[in-house]
Amino acid sequence: MMPSTAPPQAEQLPLFGVPPRELPETFRRVFRRLGVKSSAPSFEVEFRPFAGLRSTISLRNNHVQVRISDVLAGAPRLVLEALAEILLAQVFRRRPSREARECYLAYVFQPGTHRKIEDSRRQRGRKSLLPPQGRWHDLSEIFHRLNRRYFGGKLPLPRLGWSPKRSRTVLGHYDSAHGALIISRVLDSREVPRYLVEYLVFHEVLHMRYPVERRGHRRVLHSREFRQAEKKFPHYERARRKLKQFCL
Repeated sequence: MMPSTAPPQAEQLPLFGVPPRELPETFRRVFRRLGVKSSAPSFEVEFRPFAGLRSTISLRNNHVQVRISDVLAGAPRLVLEALAEILLAQVFRRRPSREARECYLAYVFQPGTHRKIEDSRRQRGRKSLLPPQGRWHDLSEIFHRLNRRYFGGKLPLPRLGWSPKRSRTVLGHYDSAHGALIISRVLDSREVPRYLVEYLVFHEVLHMRYPVERRGHRRVLHSREFRQAEKKFPHYERARRKLKQFCL
C-alpha cells in the first residue's frame, strides 16, 4: 500500500514526468508495494492519444497491458504512480489507497490539466446529435424559456440536440468539451409530458452552471448547490417519480 502520510498538494508536485521507457518499471514497483501474493507479471505500458482522460488495463496470461492517455505524459512521477495503483487495484482486486486517489484527482483537477483534457476531447473526439426541433418537443424553445426564467437569460447557448440513439439508460448529458447538451431521442414522444423533458434539460443546464467538483478523493457531480438549485424546478418531485417509472 502507499504510505499513509498525506500526499503533497498538486501545486507542489515536481514538474517532470516519467520517460515512456520507465513506465513498466513504475508499474512493477507499485505492484510490489500492493503486496499481491502471486508471481509478478510482465508489463507493457505506453501512452496513447486518446480523446480525453482515458486509461485501460488488462491482465492475460500473467501479462499486464496498460494504455494511458498522453494527456498525462508530462505528469509528475507521483501522479503516475498513483494512477498505477488505481489501475492495478482493478485487476488484482485491491482497493486503492485514499492517498493515491487524492493525489491523482488533485492533478486532474488542476486548471492546466483540465484544459489539456478538454482540448484532447475537442480535437480527437466528436459529438453527434440531431437537430433540437423534434417531432413533439423543441429543445431550443425549452432551453431559452428555462434560461430566461432561472438564469436571467445569461447562460450561453450550448449545442442542443437529440441523441442519434433512443437510449433509456442515458436520458441526457452535458459535454463540457464540446459544449453540447443532448437529450435522448426516446423522449421525443407524444407519450412523454413536456415537464419531464423540461426537467431533464434543466438538470443538464445546471451542469453548465455547477461543474464537477473535487472533494477529497471523490468527484462530486451533484454538489449541494446543484441539488438546491434543482429543487427549484416546479415539477421536481413529479418529474423524479415519472423518471423512475420511465426507466423501469
